[in-house]
Amino acid sequence: MSTSSSRGDRGLKIYVAGHRGMVGSAIVRYLQVQGFNNIVTRARPELDLADQSATSRFFERERPDWVFLAAAKVGGILANQSQPADFISENLSIQTNLIQSARQCGVKRLMFLGSSCIYPRDCPQPIKEEYMMSGPLESSNRPYALAKLAGIEMCWAFNRQYGTDYIAVMPTNLYGPNDNYDPANSHVLPALVGKMHKAKIESRSSVQVWGTGNVRREFLHADDMAAASLFLMGLPHDTYGSIAHSNTEAPIVNVGCGSDLTIRELAELIQEIVEFKGELLFDHTKPDGTPRKLLDVSKLNRFGWKPKINLRDGLQSVYRDFLSRQSAVNAGGRA
Repeated sequence: MSTSSSRGDRGLKIYVAGHRGMVGSAIVRYLQVQGFNNIVTRARPELDLADQSATSRFFERERPDWVFLAAAKVGGILANQSQPADFISENLSIQTNLIQSARQCGVKRLMFLGSSCIYPRDCPQPIKEEYMMSGPLESSNRPYALAKLAGIEMCWAFNRQYGTDYIAVMPTNLYGPNDNYDPANSHVLPALVGKMHKAKIESRSSVQVWGTGNVRREFLHADDMAAASLFLMGLPHDTYGSIAHSNTEAPIVNVGCGSDLTIRELAELIQEIVEFKGELLFDHTKPDGTPRKLLDVSKLNRFGWKPKINLRDGLQSVYRDFLSRQSAVNAGGRA
C-alpha cells in the first residue's frame, strides 16, 4: 500500500516531539531516509512541553502539518513505583498542551504514541485494540497507563468534536539506539544489557534478574516502530480516516511483531550476545509485572505493514550501540 511519502508529500513540515528519545530519534532518522527534510525539533531546554504558554507559542510560530507525539516521561517498574506522581502529572501536561495547541493551529495529522500498558493486566492474549479499558490495569505502572489512556481519549474526543485527524499507536516493548541503560530507570531489555556487560567487564560470577523470569514479553526494534509510524501517517485519506473517525472504536492501532518470549529466554539471549559467562539468578522477591503482553497486530497487518528486524539481529545492533556509547563516555572521562 502506498503512503503519502511516495505521493510527493516530502515537503510537509513535520514536528517530532521527543526527538532525543529512542523512538523520537528513530522517527527523525527514518523521515530523513525517506526524503523528508522539513523536520522541526526542539530539545527540552528550548521548549518545555509541560509549559502551556510556551507550547502554544511554539505551535503558533511553526505551524507544522504533521506531529509525532513521542515526548513522554518513561521508565521501568522501579521508576514507575518510585515516581508515580511524576509519571501521571508530567505526561498529562505534555500531551494535553501539545494536542490542544495542534488543534488550535490546524495540524493536519497527529500521531500519539501510547503504550501496551494501557491494556488490562489480565487481558486475553493476543491483545486486541478493542480490549482497552475492559478490566483493571497493572498496578506497578497504573499512573503512566492512565495518562496514556487520557491521551488516547483526547485524540478521539478532538476528532469527534473538532474533526481533527489524530490517531494513536500502541507499541509493544521497544528497544534500539538511544535507549536508557540506567538500571534504576530503564526497561528490562536495556537494563539486562547494561548489567550483563558490567558483570562481564568486572568478571562477576552472576547477574541478578528481577522476577521469576516466567512472564512473557514481545519486543520491537525502534527502527521498525519508526517505519510503522510513518506508514500509518502516510495512509491514503479514506484508510487513515477509517482509523481516526470511528464513532465506536478508539483511533488506535497496535504495533508489534506478533510473537513473544519469556524474560528468562530474553536474558539468556542477551547473555549469549554480550558473552557473559556467569550465572543468571532470578530474584523471586521482585515484581514480575503483567504476566503477558502480546499484541494482536492483525489490524496493522491488514493495512499492509510488517516488521523487518528480528530480535537476535536487533539485540546485536543494540549491543554495538551500547559499546559505542560506553567508549564515548570513557573517552570523555579520559579527556
